[in-house]
Amino acid sequence: MEVDGLLLDIDGVLAVSWEPIPGAIGALSALRSRGVPFRLITNTTTHPRDELATTLRDSGFDVEPADIVTAVVATAEHLRTHHPGKRVFLLSDGDARSDLEGVSLVGPDEPADVVVIGGGCDDFGYAALNHIFRQLMDGATLIGMHRNMYWSTSEGLQLDGGAFIAGLEEATGTHATICGKPAPAYFNAALEMMGVQPGRSAMVGDDVVNDVLGAQAVGMAGVLVRTGKFRPADLERPEGKPDHVIDSFADLPSLLEGL
Repeated sequence: MEVDGLLLDIDGVLAVSWEPIPGAIGALSALRSRGVPFRLITNTTTHPRDELATTLRDSGFDVEPADIVTAVVATAEHLRTHHPGKRVFLLSDGDARSDLEGVSLVGPDEPADVVVIGGGCDDFGYAALNHIFRQLMDGATLIGMHRNMYWSTSEGLQLDGGAFIAGLEEATGTHATICGKPAPAYFNAALEMMGVQPGRSAMVGDDVVNDVLGAQAVGMAGVLVRTGKFRPADLERPEGKPDHVIDSFADLPSLLEGL
């Protein structure tokens, strides 16, 4: 297969806790020099897109904000389109407000029409989750920026927002709308920005479910890296297997040459 465009995860693929994975900076530069279009498609909710680009540049990566498509941006678009003017309660790590333009956020003491859950953090305590539970039982809509169960940091694996979404779904009998990976609309929107068809593109990630299988579901090739949250058991999942497995993102240019 020939690859006309790439979608690339950030956490666990390019960097871990913003420290570049060995060889990743050079591999991304190689893609640029060869004229291979790419977008960084990430469920990271810690930083707005502009800050994320700055952080990556400070780490040595040649990226611009326009190269990045975040789950926060996708969530904001979904809220503006499907829930205009609704009161939104947000529980997430970082400060996503700059990428949530046009969304009416409310505090924990106010009623909400929509509850949005992003990345996990210390704010996910009993009081906050119980407030969300009550809002959902009163009819609020549940939206997840993503469904990641955990992610990899320099201090080890950390529980993520998807685990709390699963618990709230079970407790309330509701089903969350997911705006980031592995939502098909998220992959397709990023591909449309590059003008690339799914059948001639590939997704590179460390999450076999959200990155690889999610991309394969829309017709993309899925490339799994053995870095970040990768575990050997990922290769034996009954749901499906990656099209390609490489040791790290540094090996991607060689894989593309072989394809």
